[in-house]
Amino acid sequence: MPAEADGDAPLAVVEAARQFLSTFKTPCMILVAVSGGSDSKGLLLALHEAIARGFSAFSLSACTVDHGLRPESASEAHAVAQFCAGRNIPHLTRRWLGEKSATGLQAAAREARYVLLADAAEEAGAQCIVTAHTAEDQAETVVMRQSRSRPDAPGLAGMADGMLVDRRVWVLRPFLNQRRADIRGYLALRGEEWFDDPSNANPRFERVRVRQALHDDTRSTTDRFMAATEARRRSSARVADLLERHVAVFERSVARIDPALAGDMSDPDWRRAILSLTAVLGGRRHLPGRETAARLAAFLAEGRDGRMTAGRVVFDRRRSGLYLYREARNLPEIVIRPRQKAIWDGRFLISNIGQEPVAVAGGVDAREFAARPIAAGLPEAIVKRAAKSAPVFSKVGQGALSSKPLVETSIGLYDTFLPRFDLMMANSIAALFGRDRYLAPPVHDVLTEKTG
Repeated sequence: MPAEADGDAPLAVVEAARQFLSTFKTPCMILVAVSGGSDSKGLLLALHEAIARGFSAFSLSACTVDHGLRPESASEAHAVAQFCAGRNIPHLTRRWLGEKSATGLQAAAREARYVLLADAAEEAGAQCIVTAHTAEDQAETVVMRQSRSRPDAPGLAGMADGMLVDRRVWVLRPFLNQRRADIRGYLALRGEEWFDDPSNANPRFERVRVRQALHDDTRSTTDRFMAATEARRRSSARVADLLERHVAVFERSVARIDPALAGDMSDPDWRRAILSLTAVLGGRRHLPGRETAARLAAFLAEGRDGRMTAGRVVFDRRRSGLYLYREARNLPEIVIRPRQKAIWDGRFLISNIGQEPVAVAGGVDAREFAARPIAAGLPEAIVKRAAKSAPVFSKVGQGALSSKPLVETSIGLYDTFLPRFDLMMANSIAALFGRDRYLAPPVHDVLTEKTG
């Protein structure tokens, strides 16, 4: 579908692509996610043009994810492949073959899409992925989150300009400040057309309803997003500092919080720090909800010793500090085949490096678990309780294991999707649990450079 150009604004699209390329630490291959819609086609064309005009050390490849949700999707993917072939851009098509439940369809499609793109980037040898999210997409995201979040919720920063997927590849969003009309105007200037996805006008989806309500009123929302983004970056940096100074983690299973900070969750950053620890120790991918957080805040505000459970985590308050550990309930039992990996209880990534299947259950021998924590000064009663929820390994059948599995903390909050503005906080959490730092982005501090 063609569009009318609007003055000089479309030319800013190519300039945005040039500025984006200038932020890279070193030139590399970039995988562009292209659906055939106006935004992604405009991004691919603008990057291709920018590379031809001064950034020749870069190269492009492209990937189209066919979700299989519309009869036209396969032919559209083929058309994108032809468009790329005409410009000597290598192109891959990946099809989503997973279950497509009507409930939560868009969220499931999003997660599947990013995993498929990450696989394609590895196959193509690309160092990063770029997607064409626009100012309109950003405004819609912020409005959707406002409807179900606290005024100080970190999600009100909207989409990050960069996101690490599966701990292995960065997805970058260079067009978050670009308007869709300008991108379409740019395509019109170049004589290009695009596909319109009918689902983008289907009011069954929340994002579509928000889009229709917003119309063209994205400028004020974008300004609020910019302020919220910088606030989230400052918040994440402060959370990282609080975690490093006031929290210790033992055997990847017990957190101890300084007693001076154990009773107050009124500080939003400290509340976020405690709730993040809760999610990791409880094996959850999201922070505890409002009601759970409120119950926890009320318990801590009492200032008395005692225990409560929230988000599958026991909060054990004593004079020596506040101790957090997984409650010993509903622990799964799984079997991991030889040379395979699995996440157990949402908390541990376990690699079976042996030649026989390994059974994993809860309830490790407390004596084995306790030696180092007790030596570090943890109360013995805390250690015994925490040991009941630690993983124990056994051979399927009789006999002893030939090789002990490798164990690493799984950080569900960030291991699948890590927003760029939370990187400092995520690295602090990783360090507490004995993990390496997350992969650094291939660009300089893009967010700071783009916001001045």
